[in-house]
Amino acid sequence: MKQVLIKKGEVFLDNVPEPQVQDGYVLVKVRYSLISSGTELSGLASSGESLIIKAKKQPEQVKKVIDQIKSQGLFETIDKVKRKLDEAKPTGYSCSGVVVNVGKGVDEIKVGDFVACAGNAYHAEFVNVPKNLAVKIPSKCSMIDASSATVGSIALQGVRRADNRIGEFVVVIGAGLIGLITVQLLKASGCSVAAIDIDDVKLQRAKELGADYIFNNMDEDVVAKISALTNFSGADSIIITAGSKSSELSQTAMEMVRKKGKVVVVGAVGMDLKRKPFYEKEADFLISCSYGPGRYDEAYEEKGIDYPFAYVRWTENRNMRAYLELLSDNKTNFSRLISQTFELDDASSAYKYLSENRNGIACILKYPDNDQTTGQTTKVSVNQNTFKGKDKIRVAVIGTGSFALNTHLPNIAKLSSMYHLRAVVSREGHKAKGIARHFNADYCTTDYMEVLKDSDVDMVMISTRHNLHAKIAIDAAKAGKAIFLEKPMAMNDEELLDLTTVLTESKVPFIVGFNRRFSKYSVELKKSIKNRISPLVISYRVNAGMVPLNHWTRSEEGGGRIIGEACHMLDLINFITDSVVIEVKTNAISHQSSKQLSKDNFISTLKYADGSVATLIYTSQGSNKLGKELIEIFCDGSVYIIDDFKSLSSYGKFVKKNSSKKIEKGYLEELHEFGSYLIKKEKLSVSIQDFIYSTQLSFLINSQVE
Repeated sequence: MKQVLIKKGEVFLDNVPEPQVQDGYVLVKVRYSLISSGTELSGLASSGESLIIKAKKQPEQVKKVIDQIKSQGLFETIDKVKRKLDEAKPTGYSCSGVVVNVGKGVDEIKVGDFVACAGNAYHAEFVNVPKNLAVKIPSKCSMIDASSATVGSIALQGVRRADNRIGEFVVVIGAGLIGLITVQLLKASGCSVAAIDIDDVKLQRAKELGADYIFNNMDEDVVAKISALTNFSGADSIIITAGSKSSELSQTAMEMVRKKGKVVVVGAVGMDLKRKPFYEKEADFLISCSYGPGRYDEAYEEKGIDYPFAYVRWTENRNMRAYLELLSDNKTNFSRLISQTFELDDASSAYKYLSENRNGIACILKYPDNDQTTGQTTKVSVNQNTFKGKDKIRVAVIGTGSFALNTHLPNIAKLSSMYHLRAVVSREGHKAKGIARHFNADYCTTDYMEVLKDSDVDMVMISTRHNLHAKIAIDAAKAGKAIFLEKPMAMNDEELLDLTTVLTESKVPFIVGFNRRFSKYSVELKKSIKNRISPLVISYRVNAGMVPLNHWTRSEEGGGRIIGEACHMLDLINFITDSVVIEVKTNAISHQSSKQLSKDNFISTLKYADGSVATLIYTSQGSNKLGKELIEIFCDGSVYIIDDFKSLSSYGKFVKKNSSKKIEKGYLEELHEFGSYLIKKEKLSVSIQDFIYSTQLSFLINSQVE
């Protein structure tokens, strides 16, 4: 499918795989999409900024880069930054179209419905939108008008935050797209409205759309004007829809508003404000959050969990519906705000028009009205020089989250004498295409079944969300593909049994990403204690760090931090002891709060059949200034210490001191060993039983933590 992308200040149309519908989502064939003169032009401009300018604007990102250099190395970090700068990004957030497919859990919307979409409603022929960000279009509302549902709901939420009453006097600062819609909404609510802007043409448009008064704040003393119009009482509320880095607009608004009035910020403005007007007037200074309640809430937007109607009357979905009804009843007019309409193939001209025409407000992209059905372009070729030889392992990477992008794919490139990247699979087509292009893959796709059907794929690397691991691995095993499966191996005993059954029957080569046992530090340690006499005493401390409560790893997709991450540590302890656990006792913190969860803060003591004991201390309560992992092994009068996989040292028995400037957890070594196994049939140092055992141990500890 065709999609509009931006990169380095340029707009271009690219052919990318179309998205697959997800559970709780609707797949929409787009008819019209809206290009706004504010948000999108701003995004386009920022994409073309130099690295120095970006660094000045986002100093917190500079600190992250410095931290990454310390932990991952200079060259790896430079490559990551270059890849980020070279990334083409999607644009667009408001469109209308027809539903061509619906996922599980979607009941109100059916195939064939005409809908307006928000959120990831990109400028693309097909969009995959969460059900709470799609609304059916009323019969009297045109598809073109409905494509403005997102900006309309943004304006409507600003008006709701002001909470005006019939007859009140309201000032709208900024007569751009959202400002002009706001003027109409206020007039429909029975308010007197004054519009302020620096552009006379836009002000005249505001007048035509119902504004009672218009003022150019470049030529007039707007504070005095508003004061005179309100009998020196001040406006009941001020809604700022303009964008400015300066705090002048916010300060002016506070000077114009009456005592006990309201200032609502919809646009992005500076807020370095003087205290006196706030203090004297005791006015409310409010922020309007985009489309309304639900915005930026993953549970609402991505998982489709609605807020109770009685307690949250106007969510972003209900705001979108209300705005479309106003359009349908001719109480607001969007068609008069359209500067020009362009065909999708001429999208770059639309951006150019808005950039060069100061009076441009919004443009509409019109999409081909043909009978093309979904499912035709889930696979797109990237590199025409497809590798056909058999001397390398042809691998498809399924899932392109940050870990795969920053670790696995670069490692595949480093091992280019062993691996050839055949395909990249990602949920988002533009992302799949960009990554495939960067790492020189043959093709990209949004459907992992495409690579399982491909006879030129020898191995799949599965690095998706955790809840999909077992399912995709089972499908891959049935397709006869070698499998590199990121941890966890499964999310529960049932999944684990199903997967191991299929692996046993298919006998496909298989490995789980328990990389720490492959680290050079772990391997050297194991050699040092090979001929030990006494049992081991092991202390493994994990300074795991805080993860937000709404992070996906805590959800059903992630399974929690014990199954999702602590399985790593358990596998390494098993590797070091080379014995079988006979007893496990786990205790966790009992104080439950919004930030400290028991499954993030626990101590497990493991007793092994050979007499060894190990303690795993896992906590999120530590400081990020301390390294993440510290492993101490006591044995035969000696102590061995692995410090954050940057060094191995010993006391007692001599071990050659080994250290590195960056963290080395064995990712590359594991991939190399699996490649040697596939190509040269060299024996793996780990068995499927090791993977099963470590996974079952994580299930057991997870069950012991309340």
